Amino acid sequence: MEYYEQQLSIAKEVGDRAGEGLVYGNLGSSYLTLGKVKEAIEYHEHSLSISKEIQDSLGEGFAWYSLGYDHEMSGSFSNALSCYRSSIKHFDEIRHSLKSEDEWKITFQHSCRVTYTALWRTLLKNGEVDEALYAAEKCRAQVLMDILKEQYGINTKSFSSLTPKQSLLAALKLLPSQTVFVAVDGNNIALWVLGKDSKISFRLSVIENGDANMLMETILKRIGARDGVRCEDRSLDPLHSNLRCSKQPISEKTVLSSSSSVNSLQPLYDVLLGPIVDLLEGDELIVVPDGQFCLAPYSALSESIRIRTIPSLTAFNLIAGAPEDFHSKTGALLVGNPCLKEVINETGKPIFKQLKCAEKEVKMIGELMQVTPLIQRNATKAEVLKKMKSVALVHIAAHASPTTGEIALAPNIERKSPVPKEDDYILKMCDVQAISLRARLVVLSCCHSGRGEVNSEGVVGIARAFLCAGARSVLVSLWAINDEVTFLFMKSFYQHLKDGKSASAALQQATKSLRGSEQYCAIKHWAPFVLVGDDVKLEIRKK
Repeated sequence: MEYYEQQLSIAKEVGDRAGEGLVYGNLGSSYLTLGKVKEAIEYHEHSLSISKEIQDSLGEGFAWYSLGYDHEMSGSFSNALSCYRSSIKHFDEIRHSLKSEDEWKITFQHSCRVTYTALWRTLLKNGEVDEALYAAEKCRAQVLMDILKEQYGINTKSFSSLTPKQSLLAALKLLPSQTVFVAVDGNNIALWVLGKDSKISFRLSVIENGDANMLMETILKRIGARDGVRCEDRSLDPLHSNLRCSKQPISEKTVLSSSSSVNSLQPLYDVLLGPIVDLLEGDELIVVPDGQFCLAPYSALSESIRIRTIPSLTAFNLIAGAPEDFHSKTGALLVGNPCLKEVINETGKPIFKQLKCAEKEVKMIGELMQVTPLIQRNATKAEVLKKMKSVALVHIAAHASPTTGEIALAPNIERKSPVPKEDDYILKMCDVQAISLRARLVVLSCCHSGRGEVNSEGVVGIARAFLCAGARSVLVSLWAINDEVTFLFMKSFYQHLKDGKSASAALQQATKSLRGSEQYCAIKHWAPFVLVGDDVKLEIRKK
């Protein structure tokens, strides 16, 4: 505080009003830390006044948040709620002004997340459970929703005129099964159970030791998701990935029984499903995850319930409410083992190994579906982007980035450089979002295809890009997977699709077949597959 006072003196001396407002805010937060709420409010009001004077909308938004936090800590919840809502109003206006700049909007929205969290947290303290859900939903996947409205040709003005409550109630009517909405604040987990009859139930869960990040990291280590597996290296890292998969045979020590490995998930079950198990009905569940729980292996949490995830309730409303003729009913694009021999390092040697098992996988699927796959040199980036626009199914088995899920395809034939640049062969998120898809189902059979940066948008990776582009549903993998397991899983998955089952039912049956096997019963083999989005069926007919 001594240094802040010096900074404030200098800011006044040189006439730096913005700097002066910033220091008042810092001093206010310091007083709050000392438990002096009255002084904190006084200084934060000075900060707010200056932000209004110099028309600093962002500064005003954060000043309103600081004031709200002062009032929340003093127990004045009504004043806190008023301040938080004023803060969010400013943040929403700024986000809308960013128009179609996806990356800017994501970064900005995440920086404002603390205000949305504070709003639903304070509403819960005030006993307004349903209103807290509306507030938590308003923070979720806002940028994705902006894109989907444009993708599906929805009138933005009429849609935005709906209140959060009206928007949520509209979404509830389209939910085909019970849904669990998860919201995380430190080690507290809020769980809203939404029934098809629009009934809303609430439970609060607490992580006893640590937070969601620590819990997820512990769980993934316990089940061996961080271990090497005997598989082709489908990880993508041009600068030599440290996440290389082992080519060694699986030792007996690594093969855990299904029951013992499932027990490793008990702490995750205890905080996500345990508190609401008495409320669950039926054999299907949709989860709206939050934070690191976006990367949880939900298919492993219950053997009897098939679980899929959605980014937000409103996003699902937009996807499920797409025009009837928007998504294709026939046609498939199968891509496997793109040739990457031309992508070389400084010594002239290929950076990536070819994926023979990936090629075998798509050939097997091609035989089931009577479709000729794109493989090796034919699987160029340009050709894949061209053909994926009109088909009902997209299946890609290739190298993928362990951080974003972005995919390596065969380099384009027409390019400026003899040695391919990244833009010539990497299928990036921006490439996918730039096209309009009609796919009902996208299957990304790549290591880490479900990974990405976790923020208020959910997981910002290649899977989200496919949803943005118009895909109705995306099947991804959360970690590196054994190639033999993947082959068996995909064979079972597509056979069940061919038999008329939905994607979630096919996923459940394929998982069960591996779970019941002697060799691949360990959870790390059958649990990484997650279905994101709507549940769909494909029209796969015999010739």
